[in-house]
Amino acid sequence: MTAAFPLPRPATTGLLTVERLSRVEDGERLDGLLWRAGDGWRMISSAVLGGGIGTRTFVLNAQVSHGYRRTDPDRHLAELARAAGARGPGVGLMTAADVRAHGHARDGGVEALATAGLGVRGWAASPVAGCDADARPGTVNIVVALPVALSDAALVNAVATATEAKVQALLDAGHDCSGTPTDAVCVAARSPRPGDEVHAFAGPRSLWGARLARAVHRAVRAAAPAEV
Repeated sequence: MTAAFPLPRPATTGLLTVERLSRVEDGERLDGLLWRAGDGWRMISSAVLGGGIGTRTFVLNAQVSHGYRRTDPDRHLAELARAAGARGPGVGLMTAADVRAHGHARDGGVEALATAGLGVRGWAASPVAGCDADARPGTVNIVVALPVALSDAALVNAVATATEAKVQALLDAGHDCSGTPTDAVCVAARSPRPGDEVHAFAGPRSLWGARLARAVHRAVRAAAPAEV
């Protein structure tokens, strides 16, 4: 049984302002982070809800139990978003990590938020065979917001840059991994208006890509405890 989200509380201020949410499922308290982005945003995401490229109005990063077994995570996330009062098309991410321990960072107008649980981690280029089974909830989730418009190609470039910065942060924290098998990312950029510049690059040495990389690096470092 899922209880409704209570009144959310602000967790950060600025461009990427999230609200902390709480609910009870099967007797377990679970939290969430909701960014009510509103109109005027194009997002690219690998999320199970609202993935791909398109106009999106919110991003929900929902904590689920470690033994999560539902086979319809997209529907579950949509239900949670509606319960929290989110409207319109949005992005929904899942994680078994405690989202209250998120990291948040800013750099030159770019903001990044990360949640991280590294209980199951490894290297991307692994000899282990892949499978087509439903993925477990993601454990390193990254959300980035940029105050400028990006082309489709630059949005893809931004995902690559965010991923590189994540790996750098994990290595700097002493973790012997490139991430977990189910990491997810969402990058949000402004929808272009007449006369706006649409930036064509978001690699790590481009103006906005460099800012994105630094923000993601700091957010992941804050969310991922150092290996001791």
